[in-house]
Amino acid sequence: MTPRFINPYTDFGFKKLFGEEANKDLLIDFLNAVLPPENQVTDLTFRNPEQLPNNIVDRKAIFDIACVGEHNELFTVEMQKAKQRYFKDRALFYTSFPIQSQAKKGDWNFELNPVFLVAILDFEYDEEKERRLLHSVVTLKDQENNVFFDKLKMIFLQMPLFQLSESELVTRQDKWLFFLKNLESFDDIPSIFHEPIFEKAFDAAEYYKYSPKLQEAYQNDLKVYRDNRNAFDTARFEGLTEGEAKGRAEGKAEGLAEGKAEGLAEAARKLKQFGVNDETIAKATGLSIDEIKQLPE
Repeated sequence: MTPRFINPYTDFGFKKLFGEEANKDLLIDFLNAVLPPENQVTDLTFRNPEQLPNNIVDRKAIFDIACVGEHNELFTVEMQKAKQRYFKDRALFYTSFPIQSQAKKGDWNFELNPVFLVAILDFEYDEEKERRLLHSVVTLKDQENNVFFDKLKMIFLQMPLFQLSESELVTRQDKWLFFLKNLESFDDIPSIFHEPIFEKAFDAAEYYKYSPKLQEAYQNDLKVYRDNRNAFDTARFEGLTEGEAKGRAEGKAEGLAEGKAEGLAEAARKLKQFGVNDETIAKATGLSIDEIKQLPE
């Protein structure tokens, strides 16, 4: 039996909750729960989530949700489902688009509006220190830890690190993260969510209120999400295990590094066998499209 509420980690679910004009107040409330106090918002305007660079040979970026605050702040809000080799590079790359979009023709003094990236991650970072941080706010600082530029902030939420139970929820952020992590498993609305904004969120997420067409769209998206997640987990485990075992057998650091590289290639090969497209494989493994195309079947 299909759960009462949709999975917010799917593209359909995430955009149904936060990407529609009728639910803009949900996105505002969520953002204010994770943004620093000095960056709270009272209104947002949705903008085209597809950013095209000026140079046609440059790669285009498609964001989950893109919006503008009442003071012209530019927000990109994403649900990241797959762990990636160059995740930080990708995050910086994506923030470059709303920065470049502000360029003006003619006489321009280069003054920029603030840019924010809010990324909800269905995985943990590799770095040990950051693995312990559920909620990270990243800014540009100098060697003395002074903020160099306060108009660029990246907020990362490592959802696997959120472990609070319903009785332990205290802050607004606690409630939203508990909601997102457990939404699909709820049969009824927990008492702690009996307030207008969350009641609206549950109403927006109720599967059986959707038309048959929307139910079908969600089921298709849910299947893709589950298949891809299973493929990623299986391929990464098998590929990296094989690669690391080979590296240890060679008994040297270079061998381990080479083994890990071969493990990523093996993971990519297995993903191809699962029918995952090359671009998705590239995001998951860090390999280039050309490298993926050259892999043996």
